[in-house]
This record gives sequence, C-alpha cells and structure tokens, in this order.
Amino acid sequence: MNIAAIAFTERGRQWEKFLGFPVDRGIPVMEWTRAHFPDSDALLYIGACGIAVRAIAPLIRDKTTDPAVLVMDESGQHIISLLSGHIGGANDLALALAEKTGADPVITTATDLRGLPAIDSFAVRENCAIQNPEAIQAVSAATLNHLPVGVAITERTLKPPFPVTLWLRPRTLVLGAGCRRGTDPVLFEECVRQFLADCGVSLLSLRALATIDRKQDEEAFVLFCRRYHLPLLTADADRLRQLPGDFLPSAFVEAAVGVDNVCERAAVLFGGQLLTGKTVFKGITLALAGEAQL
Repeated sequence: MNIAAIAFTERGRQWEKFLGFPVDRGIPVMEWTRAHFPDSDALLYIGACGIAVRAIAPLIRDKTTDPAVLVMDESGQHIISLLSGHIGGANDLALALAEKTGADPVITTATDLRGLPAIDSFAVRENCAIQNPEAIQAVSAATLNHLPVGVAITERTLKPPFPVTLWLRPRTLVLGAGCRRGTDPVLFEECVRQFLADCGVSLLSLRALATIDRKQDEEAFVLFCRRYHLPLLTADADRLRQLPGDFLPSAFVEAAVGVDNVCERAAVLFGGQLLTGKTVFKGITLALAGEAQL
C-alpha cells in the first residue's frame, strides 16, 4: 500500500520510527495534499483533525476512488479513520497502525460498530468491482435494520433480481486482443463494448487485457487499460505458440507476428479457460477467457 504521511509538528514526526514509512514535515499542508491525494492509497495526517479536513475537502470526489484518509494526534493517543473507511481501507489501516503505535483506533462507521458486515468492504476483499455504488447506502441501511438485502455477485449482465440491487462484478475475465498497428482507440473501445455486450458480461469484470509483446505500446491498448485501470499483459510469439490447445489459426497473422492466433492464445495464457473464441471486428480481434462459467 502506498501511504503518504505528514506531521504538522516535529513531535509528530517522531512517530516515523514506529510507523515504518517516511513522514514529511515542513511542507505546506495544502500543497502536500494536492500532490499526494491523486496517486496515494492512503494519507496520514499527524496533527489536528480540522487541518486535515480543510486540506482534503476540495479534493474529495467519490467513495470508490478517494484514498483512505487517517488522522493521528501528535501524542499518539488516537488514530481516526476519516475518509474511505471501507473501500479505501481506512478502517483496517487504522487498526493496523494502532497496533504499531499503541494509539486507540477511532472508527465511526455504523456497521463496524455493530459488528455487521459492510458490503463495500466485502467487495474489496473479494476483488469485486462495484457497478452502482449509489446502492451501497440502501444495502447498508437494510443490513442495519435486519431487512432483506439485494446483492448480485456475477460477471453476467442480467435483469435486476431485486427492487434495489447492488451489483458486484468479480474481476475474473481476461480480454485477449489483436489489432492492426495504429488502430483508432475510440474504435477499439467501441468494439470491446460490443463484444462484451454480445458475451453478456460486464466490462467491470475484466481483470486484464492480454496481447503479444510487440503490441505493448499499441495506443489503443494502452489508453484502454489506463482508462479502466487494467494491467496490459504480454507474451512473446514463442510463448504464445507453445501454448497447448485448439485455437483458430490465421496464416496472415502467423506471417505477420510469428504465431497463428494472438487474441485466443493471449486470453488463455493469462486467463485460463477460453470462454468466447476469436471474434473479428474492423481490424480488431477479441477473445475472452477466465474462471467464470458463462
């Protein structure tokens, strides 16, 4: 976990040796927050809670993307889970840092206080993407009131089974891809969306995009992965060629890149079972593999 920490006083900075990661000091807090908020998993402020709140307030956007934010007083008496307690992991981090420092963890989320499961923490723990986070509040309220809860955990795009349904998408699928050099990124994304719609699965269930190594800098692939926070996995032609299995061959592709099929072989290499075989679009080939049974 990438944790950024800042102390407002020299006394607060002395906690660095207990925390096990660097603690900044002497940087204007607003400037420091703007620099670290977008790319850190967690921010720890050692000092007054009010200063931390004012620093992060202009940057808070969404509970599914904001980093965990914690505050510890300079004496190390309390450590507060301030923001993104569940999805961002601030509650768990507060407990972990409390063990290191001896501070009392301060956690205010209702489900945790009542010893009830939090659906957003469950989603993170099970590596599921949350499709409609606006439903989290309704599910949490039902849990607190011991009412039936509508949660669907599936890669498939289905009709909502409950009046209010929270959709959790397990990240189990690998998209294998091949394309002509210089393929338009917008066209590539349109083809991917059409392909996944035809397969009946959510884009949020993708855990990676896979292709041949000579395509690792293909703009359409790079931009797609960046937009949807996916790793781009690659293998050379020899590794793809040696993969056992029944793949749809293409003499043209083999002559061009040294292996008879890129999309299916890459999908299977990194994803497992081939779920949807080679599908051809405008200069683009796609295949899907993974653990799901579609």
